[in-house]
Amino acid sequence: MNPSIRTTIVSACLGLATVAALAQGKTQLLVYTALETDQLKAYQEGFNKVNPDIELKWVRDSTGVITAKLLAEKANPQADAVMGVAASSLALLDKQGMLIPYAPLNLDAIMSQYRDKKNPPAWFGMNVWGATICFNTVEAQKKNIPKPETWKDLLKPVYKGQVVMPNPASSGTGFFDVTAWLTLWGDKNGKGDGWKFMDGLHENIAQYTHSGSKPCNMAAAGEYVVGISFEYRANANKAKGAPIDLVFPKEGLGWDLEAFAIHAGTKKLDAAKKLADWASSKDAMQLYGKNFAITAQPGVAAPLANVPKDYEARLVKMDFYWAAENRERILAEWTTRYNAKSEPRK
Repeated sequence: MNPSIRTTIVSACLGLATVAALAQGKTQLLVYTALETDQLKAYQEGFNKVNPDIELKWVRDSTGVITAKLLAEKANPQADAVMGVAASSLALLDKQGMLIPYAPLNLDAIMSQYRDKKNPPAWFGMNVWGATICFNTVEAQKKNIPKPETWKDLLKPVYKGQVVMPNPASSGTGFFDVTAWLTLWGDKNGKGDGWKFMDGLHENIAQYTHSGSKPCNMAAAGEYVVGISFEYRANANKAKGAPIDLVFPKEGLGWDLEAFAIHAGTKKLDAAKKLADWASSKDAMQLYGKNFAITAQPGVAAPLANVPKDYEARLVKMDFYWAAENRERILAEWTTRYNAKSEPRK
C-alpha cells in the first residue's frame, strides 16, 4: 500500500475513534509504546478496570523507531505519555526537556535502581527485559552446531551465517546488546575490545533485523540456529512448542527497563497522571510479571519456567544516562561498520 494512503487511512481511523470517544464522554490519551502487540490488550484492560473514562490510543513501533519519532516531534509534540519504552530512551528524552517529572502513587514500592534518581522522577521502570539467545536444537543437530555458553562462543567459525540479531538503531534489544558488550569489554571511542568483539561477531551474522523479537522468531522457525533476542519472546516461543533452548551467556546479559513517563506535550495531564499511577501499581506489576522475570516492584513476578532463578544477578551493570549521552555516537559507529547486513526497511 502507498505510504500516503496508509497514513490517510490510519488518520481517518484515529479521527473516527476520537469522535466515538468524545461521544462516550471519554478522555483519549495518545500513548507511544514499544510494548509487544500481544501485551497491549491486557494492560489496557487492567487500566480500564480502574479508569473506564480514559481511552488509550497506542502508537506502537520498535524502540529505536519510537525514540526517533518522539525526537522528531519535539517542536510539535503529539504523545501524552510514553509507556513500555526503554529507560535509556527516556533518559535521552529527559535530557531534551521532553518529560514532565511526576511521583506516581506507588513510587516508594519501586526499587531505586529501576527508576530515575531525581525527585520527582522523570520516568520509572515497569519491568526489566534482558538478553537471551534462542538456540534451535533441531537445526543445530542437523548441522552439527554446538550450543553456545558464552557470547565469545559465537565468534567461532561453526556459527558463520547462522546468527541473527537486532539492529541497535531500530531495536532497544539490539541497543542494550551493544552497550552491554561495550560495558563488558571496552568502548574507547570505537577502538575498544567491545568493538573488536562485534567485528568478530559480524563475520558470523546472517542478518540484522529491525525488531528484537524477530531473531528469536526466525530461530524458532528454523531459519537460523541462533537468534539473539530477549527473555519474554524466547520464553513465549518455547512455551508454544518451538524447538529452542534459552541460553544466558556467562559473561553477563545486556538489559534495559520498559519504563513510563509523562510527555511534556500533553494537554491531558490529569489523565496522564492516572495512567502513571496505574502503571506503577501492584496490579500492573502483576501483569508485567506474567511476561517478565523481574518487575520494578520486587517479589511480584512469578518465576518464568525457562528463566534461571539468578537471572537478575547475571545482568550487566548498565548506566542509562551514559547510554543516552553516547547513543548517537555509538549508533553512527555501529552503522558505519555493520549496517550492510541489515534487513531492508519496510
